[in-house]
Formats: sequence, C-alpha cells, structure tokens
Amino acid sequence: MQEAELRTLVEEMVHKMLTSNEHHEIQIEKSVKSTTNSKTQNTVIEDGCIPDISKVDIRKQFLVENAKDKETYLEMKSKTPARLGIGKAGARYKTETMLRVRADHAAAQDSVFSDVSEEFIEKNGFVKVQTLCNSKDEYITRPDKGRRFPGNQLEIIRKTIPEHSKVAIVVGDGLSSAAIEANAAEMIPSMKQTLQAHQITVGPVLFVKYCRVGAMDAIGEVTDTDVICLLVGERPGLVTAESMSAYIAYKPKHGLPEAKRTVISNIHKGGTPPVEAGAHAAELILTMLEKKASGIDLK
Repeated sequence: MQEAELRTLVEEMVHKMLTSNEHHEIQIEKSVKSTTNSKTQNTVIEDGCIPDISKVDIRKQFLVENAKDKETYLEMKSKTPARLGIGKAGARYKTETMLRVRADHAAAQDSVFSDVSEEFIEKNGFVKVQTLCNSKDEYITRPDKGRRFPGNQLEIIRKTIPEHSKVAIVVGDGLSSAAIEANAAEMIPSMKQTLQAHQITVGPVLFVKYCRVGAMDAIGEVTDTDVICLLVGERPGLVTAESMSAYIAYKPKHGLPEAKRTVISNIHKGGTPPVEAGAHAAELILTMLEKKASGIDLK
C-alpha cells in the first residue's frame, strides 16, 4: 500500500470514530436532560457540566426509569428526605446519586470541623465563653471537657447570668457550627417574645465554644437558674448538616440524668422551622416554671 493510500485510510477511520463519539455524546446528553416542574426536579447537564448538585431538592428528585406508579412514588418521597427513587446504573448508584452522597458527606464534615464565626457571635450580641477544650480535636476526643469550664470562664458566666434567674438562654456550637448560624438567630427572638408576653425577661445570651449538652449543668450549678435552654448544633448526617436541638432543663446541676431534659430536635428549614421551635420552647419553659420539673417529670 502506498503512503498516500495509507494516509487516506487513516483519515477515514479517524473521521468515522469522531463522528461515532459525537453521536454517542449527543444520545447521552438527550437521555439525562429533563425539564423541572413542580413535582420532579432532575439535574440538567449542559456542555458536559453538572450544576451544583447540592441544590437539587431530594424530595422532588426522581431517577427511576419506567416507573409503574410515579405519582404515588413522588407522594411518598414528599414526606421524607430519605434517598428513595434514586434509580440505578446496572448494579450501582447513578453518577448523580453518588456525587450527591459525597457532597452531603463533605458538608457534614465541614460543619463538624469548622467554628461558628466571630462575626455571627458579635452580630447577635452573644457573650462568649469556652469549655476546658482547647481545640476541635480535643473537643471531639474528650467529651468530658466539653461539659466543664475553667475558673475564669465561670466568672464570666456569673457576671452574664444573674444569680437565681428564672430563665437563661445559652447557645453552644456542638457538633454543627452550620446549624447554629442557620437557626439560632431566628429562634431566640421568638422565644424571648413569648416569654416577655408572660412578664419574663431574659438577660444576655451566652455562647459556649466547644460545647457539650452537659455544659448547661455547669452553668446551672454556678447561677442557680430555674430553667436553662441550650441551643446546640447536632451531629450532622447526610440529610442535613444544619440540624439544631434545644435542650431544656429545670434547675440543671452536675449529674442530672438525661431523662430530666426536654428536647426539641430537628430544628432546621427542612424540619421544625426555628421560629416555630422558639415559640414551642417558650411554652415548655413556662410549663417547667409552673410545674418545677422537666423531662419525664413533666409527664
């Protein structure tokens, strides 16, 4: 075969391969492209790029092909953030599902290992104190230190919360700084407004860095406050990294059984809205003041 003929044959083969690949890519793009409506929400791939996958509402995302009863499936999905109807690619997750799991896992890790910003603390007028922990690593590995304070921090607590106060509100970073920044600023005014309607004034709000739930017992020990409400970031999961809880106790002291605390959990935009949680927490506080009890003692 002459060189010219060989060159021509190679060029024809390359042309066929390129044409075949382009057709294949077009078919793939057509298969994943879909429109977004009020019931379903799927990722639209354009120019080979996937947009921010964490913005897709899992409750509206439906990736099952040829579903027999799609409407009922979507109705079920609307009631839970669980990963239902994610479809499959052979025996594996679809790429979109895998990327979403990895993105949610990364958000959870970021929330645990980051700190509540100083700007947020100052903006909301919180009085900052710190437990015996000196770093995030120590906080994670030594839960006991996250429940107690050094002497100089106890003095700040005494000056911030007057002795024998009726109610004190405390904010703790806990295991999710994102939860605090997303919910605390909306929940606290709702609580205060309801309490003020019953002639109960709440003083300055404490912010506890490296905080465990038991930190409220140490605060109750030195202030003898009737009811303490601790807003704390909960351990994040793959559903959300912004879930906050409110732990409320009547006269908490060291050694208080967990059953003596009343808890409002799943406070976030996809669960109990913070404003609603604030009003509910205030009603619980009023009941505790009346009954002089909390947790299972209220029942």
